[in-house]
Amino acid sequence: MALLATSLTVFARTSNNKVRVPIEQPVAFSHALHNGQLGLDCRYCHTSVEVAAAANIPPTETCMTCHSQIRVGSPQLAAVQASWDSGEPLAWNKVHDLADFVYFNHSAHINKGIGCSSCHGRIDQMAAIWKNEPMTMGWCLECHRNPAAQVRPRSEVFNMAYVPPAEGQLELGEQLVEAYHINEEKLPQCSTCHR
Repeated sequence: MALLATSLTVFARTSNNKVRVPIEQPVAFSHALHNGQLGLDCRYCHTSVEVAAAANIPPTETCMTCHSQIRVGSPQLAAVQASWDSGEPLAWNKVHDLADFVYFNHSAHINKGIGCSSCHGRIDQMAAIWKNEPMTMGWCLECHRNPAAQVRPRSEVFNMAYVPPAEGQLELGEQLVEAYHINEEKLPQCSTCHR
């Protein structure tokens, strides 16, 4: 029984930890181009990130807002055009696939001053998409036990290039934890993420 419990623990901690391994997608979408070079805000595609638990994968209509006029007929966009013509959504492959027993809410993190790049890395520099952090319970708890080290001004949440102040992050963080009403006692409790 002990061997089974140990094996399951090791499996749970390693099976979903392919960090910095690009995940193949039906379309070679480049965040480096769209977010980095063109400056599209995360919220243009991930419209629910501020108000819902999920950040949503954009529907084909979002892609076609531009691509009905730009790069029309491009072979790289054939899957997008086929999706648009058929009405069948693109079958994107999940990159951040948390276990079913983990509750995660994007809007709670965004509205409390946790930046996209804190978890997703410099998405504005990624030509492909991959998981940038392990997203293990231990990794999450590092932040939950000391949110002042990670929280940033809300105006900087979508700034991929944000760098915390070299001096004074903890002081700024403590001010923001208070201003954003972050309950430091509740954050590390099991029921915060396991419901």
